[in-house]
Amino acid sequence: MDLESVDPTAVPSGAQLIDVREQDEWDAGHAPSAQHLPASTLLEHLDELPEDGDLYIVCRSGGRSTQVGTWLLANGYDAINVRGGMGAWIEADLPIEAVGEGEPFIL
Repeated sequence: MDLESVDPTAVPSGAQLIDVREQDEWDAGHAPSAQHLPASTLLEHLDELPEDGDLYIVCRSGGRSTQVGTWLLANGYDAINVRGGMGAWIEADLPIEAVGEGEPFIL
């Protein structure tokens, strides 16, 4: 089975959105509803992933999320890649927030 990819605007409201970017990228700006699980430590935190339903995987541009999504799909998760990552998220005028008081941006 191949990993499905969707545009950020196709991510349903209330979907399980998993951001696999690193901490500094997350802190700078992320989707308000996302769960942060960096790709570099994902295997150590698999127990934090929801077991049921689609997991929409996002990174900065789509590369890491494709790799993580492909691995998750091969290991029994219902993973879907968010095409274009947070860069496409911003281009679609979807909301982002930062950790702290700074203006959110995408690293």
